[in-house]
Amino acid sequence: MKKTVLPLMALLMLGSLLMQAQNKRSLTSYVNPMIGTAGMGHTFPGACAPFGVVQLSPETDTIPHNVDGKYQGKVYAYCAGYQYDDPTIVGFSHTHLSGTGHSDLGDVMIMPQTGALKLNPGTATHPENGYRSRYSHANEKATAGYYEVMLDDYGVKAQLTATPRVGVHRYTFPKGADSRIILDLLHGIYNYDGKVLWSSMRVENDTLITGYRLTNGWARCNYTYFAISLSKPIKSYGYRDMKRPKYVGFWRKFDLYHNFPEIAGRDVVAYFNFDNQASQVLEIKVALSAVSTEGALKNLRAEAAGKTFEQISKETHDQWERELDVIECEGPEDHKAMLYTSLYHTMINPSVYMDVDRQYRGLDGNIHMAHDFDNYTIFSLWDTYRALHPLLNLLKPERNTNMVKSMLAHQQQSVHKMLPIWSLMGNEGWCMTGYHAVSVLADAMVKGADIDYDAALKAMISTATCHYFAGIGEYMKMGYVPYERDATAASNTLEYAYDDWTIYAAAKKAGREDIAAEYAKRALYYRNTFDTTIGFASPRYADGSFKKDLDPYQTSNEGFIEGNSWNFSFHAPQDVYGLMNKLGGEKQFLAKLNRLFAMDLPAKYYEHNEDVTAECLVGGYVHGNEPSHHIPYLYAWTSAPWKTQEWLRTIMNKMYRNEVRGLGGNDDCGQMSAWYIFSSMGFYPVCPGTDEYVLGAPYLPYMKVTMPTGKTLIVKAPKVNDRNRYVQRVRLNGKPYTKLYITHADLLKGGVLEFDMGSRPNKKRGLAKTDKPYSMTNGN
Repeated sequence: MKKTVLPLMALLMLGSLLMQAQNKRSLTSYVNPMIGTAGMGHTFPGACAPFGVVQLSPETDTIPHNVDGKYQGKVYAYCAGYQYDDPTIVGFSHTHLSGTGHSDLGDVMIMPQTGALKLNPGTATHPENGYRSRYSHANEKATAGYYEVMLDDYGVKAQLTATPRVGVHRYTFPKGADSRIILDLLHGIYNYDGKVLWSSMRVENDTLITGYRLTNGWARCNYTYFAISLSKPIKSYGYRDMKRPKYVGFWRKFDLYHNFPEIAGRDVVAYFNFDNQASQVLEIKVALSAVSTEGALKNLRAEAAGKTFEQISKETHDQWERELDVIECEGPEDHKAMLYTSLYHTMINPSVYMDVDRQYRGLDGNIHMAHDFDNYTIFSLWDTYRALHPLLNLLKPERNTNMVKSMLAHQQQSVHKMLPIWSLMGNEGWCMTGYHAVSVLADAMVKGADIDYDAALKAMISTATCHYFAGIGEYMKMGYVPYERDATAASNTLEYAYDDWTIYAAAKKAGREDIAAEYAKRALYYRNTFDTTIGFASPRYADGSFKKDLDPYQTSNEGFIEGNSWNFSFHAPQDVYGLMNKLGGEKQFLAKLNRLFAMDLPAKYYEHNEDVTAECLVGGYVHGNEPSHHIPYLYAWTSAPWKTQEWLRTIMNKMYRNEVRGLGGNDDCGQMSAWYIFSSMGFYPVCPGTDEYVLGAPYLPYMKVTMPTGKTLIVKAPKVNDRNRYVQRVRLNGKPYTKLYITHADLLKGGVLEFDMGSRPNKKRGLAKTDKPYSMTNGN
């Protein structure tokens, strides 16, 4: 047999490739879960799997939402349970929301403990009076799928990881100390007296605990079943009901509070003691289910049984690595960290909400089987219809299609026959305005998702005609929501009109011209909220008159939700030329855009607003709250499209920093992060429901994006930096590309999109009408 001898040069090249592979930094190492919101910190640093329902994370205080019905302002900082500046950790709970401006959850909290038994959490000023512990950031580590910290008061090292449905704890106790865990079923985020309706536990044997908790919060009726597996046997246990019932029936026969295997009550805090002599390590696996303890046990066995902490941690790490590998990039290390952290944020929510046997608790409270789809929950749709769902639709369409099918199941189970507004743990939360699930459905349909178009269209129409929902009845009759009917009438009118345009687009896709014609009319109702005498969108009364004393700089009590008229007046992405006409023509439209970004907004307009801070602003443009996210791209319809390139880099530099408080606003379940990813690639879905993405300018010199087709899109901008932020020329696959948009189909084909960048704008590029993005009308 002839031997094959590799030439020296080939050996050297092979050695070089092997060295590169060994030295290649993992993508998860760029993820920084500590990056939070400026001034608020609404992200959690703990462990989760991609799109998992378990998000196991530390919580640092117990601020209640209200005391005797009076709102406690400090609670807003604890939407995710964790505040970086807090000196203590209260415990580790299994459910959290990521970057939201309202909250719930914090279910099934565990805290290791040594020394004297303490069953209350204590206070931040006197942690020694409770079970909380001091800690130091010097001993804290967080990355995708893993978290660890040293609890200084106990000398206990805490390590956390997770699967989609199981939280895994490892606690290493000091030798010779007592070994105990506190299981607090009273604790919760945005807690208050009466939030926990009932808790129940069974000590099945000395290493298995099952139970459930029922809460009434933002999720009105949230069932959290659990199964807890312990790596060593319980030595003794007990509990206290912090609000003992006045009647206990004949349970009084027993000593319920010590070593009794059935534990139940309104405000239960339990403890479990362990032998710490042979081994100082205690591992705990906590599986969750919304269906039953049996479902939790099935989830535990399927995802974590027989696996070590290291195995589970590695599997979750590898899952994150695969999910993040959809994008490769070059650029400064901080920019890479921001990109991969943003990508990580887009894959926390929505969350899988079904057991491994495909059972889930539906909106109607009944148990359903997800036969042909994966069921999801946590749809922050007022935020995420803008960029998160379009990003998933582009990069992970199978998941997005499952989310769409989950929304359709929600609608079928709804007594109102409405698609979700804000879906949370199988409940409707009714938060925010519009009915933006229709946008997600339409965007999926237009881009070819495998769903039942007739069923989708029927669900969209049923939602858009629910006459008793937030002024829809009046909107259908009058063409706008009257101000005396709804305090956010102006923004509601603008949002409904866009949503109706998406129904028009979906009907066109489905071949239903009759429905398309009806919703084409409703899509233009946005015009009815513009007061042309002042040049702003304004709330309007039932008699047709506009609010006479409108302050377009003010957010509160002006007819808009979480935004002022200056920002909401640009909210007609379906008809930018029509919007331009309502604002006085192209010249006035451009001047108003320029003014928005350049103004110095006085502090009195935001200093008392929870959702807007100085860190959220570029001039009067509010990037930290989502209604404005498309605005920088509106220059594409004007004679100065280069202005988009100018402002994008300013926004990205200010709002996205690789720091603990690096996000300039609420991430809101990944929306701010999705905006960053799109804008880094050089394009953005200004109007979901079209097949177009409006071009801006890349933020990084090189990105390679793997499309679901298996093709790769390479985006090159080798000279891009803060100075060279202006696009001179664009080429697609080597050919000059003059359009100011690129289509979904073109992206899926892959190829090379090249941007020549320079320090001065090319003011001649993108002026031809044929190169402009979609607008429903030409302004007439």
